[in-house]
Amino acid sequence: MNQRENVKTTALFYRDTWAEVDLSAIKNNLAGIKKQLEDGIEVMAVVKADGYGHGARETAETALEAGASYLGTALLDEAVALRRNGIEAPILVLGVTRPEDAVVAAEYGITLTVFQADWVKKAEVFLASSLKQVSCHVKLDSGMNRIGMKQEAEIEVFAEVVKACRFLDITGAYTHLATADELDPTYTDEQLERFKNMADLLEAELGKKIPCRHSANSAGAMLHRKAGFNMARIGISMYGLAPSPAVKPVLPVRLQEAFSLHSQLTHVKQLHKGETVSYGRTYTAEEEEWIGTVPIGYADGWIRANQSGDVLVNGRRAQIVGRICMDQMMVKLPGYTEPGTKVTLIGRQGEAYIPVDEVAERLGTINYEIPCIISFRVPRVVKRAGEITAVHNRALD
Repeated sequence: MNQRENVKTTALFYRDTWAEVDLSAIKNNLAGIKKQLEDGIEVMAVVKADGYGHGARETAETALEAGASYLGTALLDEAVALRRNGIEAPILVLGVTRPEDAVVAAEYGITLTVFQADWVKKAEVFLASSLKQVSCHVKLDSGMNRIGMKQEAEIEVFAEVVKACRFLDITGAYTHLATADELDPTYTDEQLERFKNMADLLEAELGKKIPCRHSANSAGAMLHRKAGFNMARIGISMYGLAPSPAVKPVLPVRLQEAFSLHSQLTHVKQLHKGETVSYGRTYTAEEEEWIGTVPIGYADGWIRANQSGDVLVNGRRAQIVGRICMDQMMVKLPGYTEPGTKVTLIGRQGEAYIPVDEVAERLGTINYEIPCIISFRVPRVVKRAGEITAVHNRALD
């Protein structure tokens, strides 16, 4: 039976290529990580980049069910979208927001990241004109060297400017760990010490207690107990992926991948020895071979570097052959296979398994990137306890 015939929802898709998102896996992953944290440490579920490609709204709702009390996004746009979808939990925008848009954050009750004195001065003007106050967490750079204050003089000037403001409320301070996903803890320990000292200085200069301090990402939360402070930001591992191959064997939580990617054979043909496949004729049949066409390509995020990788057909591996096209690709089959047969690019078929990490290694990148780059053209079939609960097809929007 065609996959979309099983979808009991008005949002259908008209090409037999889809991603599945397992909300039960996300819930179990986050609950398991939360159990490893010391008492009193809250969880911020990071749902930026459309929930790392899994879908921000449902991922956020599931994370809150699993015990998260805060959400993190990269963009104000992402946070506003969550509010418009009925999410009421606290949200922190982890990236830089324009000062004039502080008013938007205030209107939606969204917390912003701040660390520049000039930004604070400009934002205060906009906020004063609207008589709205915005909550802010201060970013302190303990060694990532991306954004945030790192010099004592910066912190002192920043604090003086903030104390003169009526419409900015400093409710948190945080940093980001550069090497928490490595086995050597030396640099992480150095960062944590620097962060503590900077946060203490910030409190002293502001003359007030900062209620929330956070430094731990997924790796930090699970492997560096000192990194917790009173909140941990859980991103990649909530989705069932290890922060790095190096730490995967030592993680205290058994993670379940929540993302899988599937398609179906649309056409099957037999090639004679010497015939070639796809653009540039990069693959030549060495004997009589069966070739199947699969309706997914680089416009879907299944980029050309996946050439020569494997997919699963009837529980067996089948090699991608020839150059991947914009919308289609070809695979070498073990024999004649019926069109309509399911093809799994990421995930399980019986005992056979292609994890996200395998695709990442093939592409020379990290597992974070794989679900993020699967494009809007690929519908997300959302499941809970094995049952389809929704289908999101943004190609129809």
